[in-house]
Amino acid sequence: MSPKNNKRGESYNQLEAGTKRAKPIQHQRGPEIQPYGKIAKLPIALDEKVCAESAENLNQLLADTITLRDMYKKHHWQVAGHTFYQLHLLFDKHHGEQDELVDEIAERIQILGGISLAMAADVAETTMIERPPRGREEVPVQISRLLEAHELILKEARTMAKLATEAGDDGTNDLLVSDVIRTNELQVWFIAEHLVDVPLVRADRGTAVAAGD
Repeated sequence: MSPKNNKRGESYNQLEAGTKRAKPIQHQRGPEIQPYGKIAKLPIALDEKVCAESAENLNQLLADTITLRDMYKKHHWQVAGHTFYQLHLLFDKHHGEQDELVDEIAERIQILGGISLAMAADVAETTMIERPPRGREEVPVQISRLLEAHELILKEARTMAKLATEAGDDGTNDLLVSDVIRTNELQVWFIAEHLVDVPLVRADRGTAVAAGD
């Protein structure tokens, strides 16, 4: 090797050594710092058992909320028919609101010292919401699936809110009542009205329902 090439090699080695600490360290693996289901207690003035029970309940709710959120996006993409435009926008709006709930529920689990579910496979194993087919379904079926999922979540949230109150976990109760329950109730109203069988153009001229019936 010529002296010139040797100097270039030394210069390159010096340059490489000088940037060694700035290079990303890739392909790393290691043990979990906190296993799922275990509590890393934070000083939030709640008993560890209370935190563990609330975190477990919220993870079930989280899995179901993530599933409902994703179902809204599926229907947003696949909706068809004369109400396409309205439902396309409404489904996307509800998806965004459910996405906010997902983040709030997950953050509450972490505040309690727990580990929130995150990956799709774990959510699929945990959710109690019926899995829809991959293909496109009719609007009444889409909405029926959404209403059933909402009702399941509302039942969960009401039960969990009572348990949180009894345990003195006011933060979890507030999240469930002020955010989860109220958001889901409002969304139920907005989509349920699309399943009311009323005429689109000409009013029904049948016998009017008597007052008080």
